[in-house]
Amino acid sequence: MKKNLIITAVVLCMAVAANAQNTFNKGDKVLNLGIGLGNAVYIGNYYKTVVPPISASLEVGIIDNLFDEKSSIGVGGYVGYMSSRWDWSYGGEKYTISDLILSTKASFHYQLVDKLDTYAGLLVGFRFEFDNDPDYDWSDSGLKIAEYIGARYYFSESFAGMAELGYGISYLNLGVALKF
Repeated sequence: MKKNLIITAVVLCMAVAANAQNTFNKGDKVLNLGIGLGNAVYIGNYYKTVVPPISASLEVGIIDNLFDEKSSIGVGGYVGYMSSRWDWSYGGEKYTISDLILSTKASFHYQLVDKLDTYAGLLVGFRFEFDNDPDYDWSDSGLKIAEYIGARYYFSESFAGMAELGYGISYLNLGVALKF
């Protein structure tokens, strides 16, 4: 009796997993809006955050069933911005430094659990640094390449909570995702 109950439960779980809808498919468009925790660029006693790290990305599903029915590929764009103020009161120096990242991103998605979209990817683009220090040119712009991992948990068909870990505009981004 106990053995039959276990077999029935396993078969039922497999049937539910087999019928689960993949959370990211070819043609899906997902907008991530995040705020960063942990300033990845300007840290120290004299830096004060003016605009916290914020980011937005739009991703489109381009390939389904890459390895199996739970895997897919998405590509899109990413923009991130933050601003900090250097304030050294002893020397009377004050200036603002801002960072802007514009890039493309590609993600490999694999659904491990129902309603949870897990992914890893690569971000490639440009980082632009701006400052208003008249005595020294702190501007340092250039190529930006970064790896990331992320997850989106869908509370409904089109609304999810989002978390990404990796070096973009900050080390950890938390926010929401909207699927169109």
